[in-house]
Amino acid sequence: MTMVSPENNVLERRLQLTIPLDDVRQETEKRLRKLARSVRIQGFRPGKVPYRMVVQQYGAGTEEEVINTLAQQRFSEEVRNQNLLVAGVPRFDALPMEEASQLFGFSATFEVYPQVTVGTWEGRVLEKTTVSVTDEDVERTLALLRQQRMTYHSVDRASAQGDRVLVDFSGTVDGEEFSGGKGEKMPVVLGSGRFLPEFEQGLLGLTAGLEHVFSLPFPENYPAANLAGKTATFTVSLKEVAEPVLPAIDDEFLSAVGVSSGGESQLRQELRDNLEREVRQKLRAQLKESVMSLLLEVAPIPVPHALIQREIVRMRAGMIEDMKSRNPKEKPPELPDSLFESAAKRRVALGLIVSELVRQQQISATPAAVRALIEELASAYEHPDDVIRWTYQNQEQLRQVEAVALEDAVVEWICTQVEIREIHKTFAELAQPNQDQ
Repeated sequence: MTMVSPENNVLERRLQLTIPLDDVRQETEKRLRKLARSVRIQGFRPGKVPYRMVVQQYGAGTEEEVINTLAQQRFSEEVRNQNLLVAGVPRFDALPMEEASQLFGFSATFEVYPQVTVGTWEGRVLEKTTVSVTDEDVERTLALLRQQRMTYHSVDRASAQGDRVLVDFSGTVDGEEFSGGKGEKMPVVLGSGRFLPEFEQGLLGLTAGLEHVFSLPFPENYPAANLAGKTATFTVSLKEVAEPVLPAIDDEFLSAVGVSSGGESQLRQELRDNLEREVRQKLRAQLKESVMSLLLEVAPIPVPHALIQREIVRMRAGMIEDMKSRNPKEKPPELPDSLFESAAKRRVALGLIVSELVRQQQISATPAAVRALIEELASAYEHPDDVIRWTYQNQEQLRQVEAVALEDAVVEWICTQVEIREIHKTFAELAQPNQDQ
């Protein structure tokens, strides 16, 4: 037996092994004679087929099966002897042997799991964001709820920002109409940004029943190439001007947003609870992401291609399943490996590093931590007690929660090993972290 470590993959190994041809012949004959007792061949009763015919028809296939079986056994034996941790499925290839040899030679090419070495935490810094939900945040959320249920009432005045107008319009470029440049009774909420700003601007200050003409320059990067950079002339006629009316916070409104008792004060409390839960979840996710990125720096490892490929298959299946649930009638598109490769490699690397860190530091998720996580997840539902009971009764769901709780425990442990710098943000900054960009 010899072992080679190819240069192009630090985790790849190749064992050169042999098995006695006598073992192959004996096992092949054993299987063929057993097969002869039950095989069916036309013209012969079961068990009466001549052995030479069984050999002639099934010999080659049986010998191949035996070689595969004995090769796998020999490979497993050698792997155990060398304490190798195999990642993925080995590839077997026959080796050329001398004709007089009584051995069958083959090579087994495979990857091994990397050795995980966690480096020092000294000098490492993590930024931890803190957010306090304020009364102003609650009021903004309440205002958003009201805006979502806003209605429009017709008014007899000129249109203004925030109004909804019904408009007939017709546009031309160089005197010629163009595709998409015409509409009838099109609702436009002025200032909503659904149309080009210049178009919405051209509808301001108009009253119903009057016709207005204005010019509109299309941007250079406009999606329709035949209009990009050109100036259109629009003729518009307003059919209606309607102003927005916010609903009162009455029993009807409270019922619509799911508040059955406690009135307006209960609504505000529920909004605050929801915002605080959202903050906790986002901050936990952000901190975990920062910790995992740091973990990859502290314990860089090569990742077995076999495990990456396995994760790609899993991620692709999950995305396809999600697409089917959203659009059952639409066939999912082809999803190449390259779409998932980077994320798959990261997931596999983190899985290996976290597992080793858990083993080394004996980190675990306590039952109390699992319970707290389940209760927080359940608090978003109308009947949290039912959700809690269901989670504990559903072993697969419970394992998923336990895995998240273990990750949280790892994050908590790492935070004790590094310097933490707290950064305070408002809820608005947390909700839209890239607003300035």
